[in-house]
Amino acid sequence: MPPLPTSPVHGTIRVLLVEDHDMVAEAIGLALDRAAGMEVVARSRSIASALADTRRCRPDVVVLDRRLPDGDGITAIGRLEAAADGVRVLVLTGDATAAAATQVVEAGGAGLLLKSARLDELEAAVRQVAAGEVVFAQGLLGGVLDRLTGRVRSAGATLTPRERETLPLLAEGLSTAEIGERLNVAHNTARNHVQRVLEKLGARSKLEAVAIARREGLLG
Repeated sequence: MPPLPTSPVHGTIRVLLVEDHDMVAEAIGLALDRAAGMEVVARSRSIASALADTRRCRPDVVVLDRRLPDGDGITAIGRLEAAADGVRVLVLTGDATAAAATQVVEAGGAGLLLKSARLDELEAAVRQVAAGEVVFAQGLLGGVLDRLTGRVRSAGATLTPRERETLPLLAEGLSTAEIGERLNVAHNTARNHVQRVLEKLGARSKLEAVAIARREGLLG
């Protein structure tokens, strides 16, 4: 089994936990702190404090409760990502739906997980998110793609041949490193291809890029 991914910058995945219920926060915090290569650098109880703690601690991943005293966590995703370079947001909710998952994707979030998920599933999700992947509760992806592909966008006209090769690999759910291996290019080159695909399709995530590509008939 290959080693679990960790943050490429720090070596340890730095996590900001945003949860206003003490018992839930304590259980999640202990589980993540005990995980190898992972550290909970702060705990916030509201969107306002999460923004301040993100600027102060510069975490790799924000584990964000959706229902917070000062609002819906999904609406704060963009502000959290703007508060620190490279931060990614994983939303926790008690009632995951395709509509909520679509909102997370459109806001630029990295995933949506049920609070009822096992702690080891949450740990694995944090690792995937830190590695640049997206994670959604089982059964949600189909609904997300259906919702996103139903929206009209003009896309794909300026994709280069190499970027068009990248698209079906994104659709397979490959990581950037795996895309680099398939295309036989360096990791940074693969990352650049992926980023340009997202920019040209007007997507904020790999998942949304795949949905747009399907809608535009770019995946055959």
